[in-house]
Amino acid sequence: MDSLSQIALGSAVTIATMGKRTALWKAALWGAVAGTLPDLDVFIDHGNAIRNMVLHRAQTHSLFWLTLFSLPFAAAVAKLHREWGQWRRWWLALWLGLITHPLLDAMTVYGTQLALPFTNYPYAVGSVFIIDPLYTLPLLLGIGWALARREKVSINGQEHRMLSREGTIANTLGLLLSSAYLLWGVSAQQRVSQIADLALVSQGITAQSVLITPTPFNSILWRIVAVAGDEYLEGYYSLLDQAPEGQQISLAFARFPRGNALAAELHGSEEVQRLRSFSKGFYALREEAGRVLMTDLRMGQEPNYIFSFAVAQRHSAPVLLAQPEQIGTRINFKCGLPWIWQRMWGKTLLSPIQFCANSS
Repeated sequence: MDSLSQIALGSAVTIATMGKRTALWKAALWGAVAGTLPDLDVFIDHGNAIRNMVLHRAQTHSLFWLTLFSLPFAAAVAKLHREWGQWRRWWLALWLGLITHPLLDAMTVYGTQLALPFTNYPYAVGSVFIIDPLYTLPLLLGIGWALARREKVSINGQEHRMLSREGTIANTLGLLLSSAYLLWGVSAQQRVSQIADLALVSQGITAQSVLITPTPFNSILWRIVAVAGDEYLEGYYSLLDQAPEGQQISLAFARFPRGNALAAELHGSEEVQRLRSFSKGFYALREEAGRVLMTDLRMGQEPNYIFSFAVAQRHSAPVLLAQPEQIGTRINFKCGLPWIWQRMWGKTLLSPIQFCANSS
C-alpha cells in the first residue's frame, strides 16, 4: 500500500494498543515510524532494475525478521521516554505496527515475501489497489479525532495529554471500518472471479491462469487478465453492470500476443526467470526497436504498465543485456481516469485503448 496508508495503520494500531499508558503523541509518532520502516528497502540497490523490483518487500517485510527487530526497537523507545516499566506494552504495540505493514501489502497484487527466510514466495491477494482512499480515510479520521479529543492527565505532578474515551472509540472505529473494507474487497474479488470463470467457459476460452484485481482508487470496477496459450486476454467488470433480464452478464475480452516464442529463446536468462516467477506467469514479451521487452501484466492496463523491462537486444538471435533496463511508461491519465470513472458506473464503453485513441 501507499506510504500514507501504512503510516495511518501503524499509528492507529499503536494508539489502540498503548491506550492511556503513554502520551498520545508518542504512540501516534512511533506507530507511524513502525508503519514506515519496512519500506525503507526501496533505497537498497540490488544491482539491476528487475532485482530491485523483485527484492522489494523481501527481508524488511518478513514477519520473522520484523518480530526479531521489534524487541530492540521497543526497548530503545521505552528507554528513550523513560517508560521501561511499559516496555512489554511498547513491544506489543510496535510489533503490531511493524507486522501489519507487510500484511496490508500482501492484500495488493505486487507480491510480499512474508515468510522469509523459510520461503521467498510472494504472497499477493490482489483484492485492493495500492492506493484506495476508502481504506485510508477511516484511519486518518479516527486518528485525527483521537488527537483532537485528547484529555489532560496529571502523572507524578506532570501534565500529559492522553487518549480520551471519545478518541478510543474513534480510533477503534477507524480500524474496524478499514478492516471491513479489506474484507469487502476480498468478497467482491471472489464474486468477480466467479463471473469471469463463467464468461471464459461460455466463450470457449481455456485459461491456464486468471487474475482479478481492482482498477485504480476503487473496488467497484475490476480488471480481469486471463493467460491462454500464446495469448493473454484483458476484460473489465463493474459490480454495477447489469445483464438483460434472464440473461448472463457478457464480458468482452481483448486479446494480445504473449510472446511465448521469445520466452523460449530467453530461457537461459536468470533475470527473465526471476520476473517470470515473481509475476506468477502474468508476463508478456515483445520486440520493439530491436530490443526484447518483458512486461509484468499485473500492474497497469493495456497499453500502459508500471513494470516493463528491456532484457535483450535483437541480432540474429536475442542477446541478453548485461543489465536489464526498466522502460518508463507514460500513463495517459487524461483519458484513462475518465474511462475508469464512466466504466465503474456500469456504462458500456470501448476498450481503454480505443477510448483513448478516440478522445485524442
